[in-house]
Amino acid sequence: MDNPVRKPIIGILGGPASGKSSVAAELAKLGCGLIDADKIAHELLDGQNVKEEVINSFGRAVLDHTGKINRRKLADIVFADGDKLSTLNRIVHPLVLARAERLIEQYNRQQHVRAIVLDMPLLVEIGWDKRCDRLIFVDCKPQIRLKRAKKMGLFGKNQLKIRENFQISLDKKAAIADNAVDNNSGFSALAKQVADIFSYIVDSR
Repeated sequence: MDNPVRKPIIGILGGPASGKSSVAAELAKLGCGLIDADKIAHELLDGQNVKEEVINSFGRAVLDHTGKINRRKLADIVFADGDKLSTLNRIVHPLVLARAERLIEQYNRQQHVRAIVLDMPLLVEIGWDKRCDRLIFVDCKPQIRLKRAKKMGLFGKNQLKIRENFQISLDKKAAIADNAVDNNSGFSALAKQVADIFSYIVDSR
């Protein structure tokens, strides 16, 4: 049986709407295997078993007119109540992490994959920062994050603050990171920083 080479795992840290997914996408362009926890969670919410558990826990008010789970409604409910957020995490997190484990195994067997990127909003909170060989913090001013969140139709100022309150402070995340990228200006500046950091990570192995 073949013995796959273990690829370096890069974790992305930062506040809501800081640009973590943009950094992860740039790393994917550079040859990394991407594990997008939000995407996995969204796919799971469309599955019948998870959907039924969510309805049993939060009621049919979380459904849209087509009978699918409305993620905005669900977010409004769970981010208003820590216990409800914990309930949702108990339903979804184990399944997300199990799929992430399978993807890590797959990427380790793919020769063309140079590293593995974890784009997980609660990476530190669930202890998966320990799985990472490198942590990159995305630094972005609150007013810029708020502007981006509104532009994408995600949430407003109050929601931004509420979501941050359920996470480890940005100062702590910045302190444990190995590298930081400044995402307060244009995309080209961000892409260059990511490319430089990735070159260093690959060359230092």
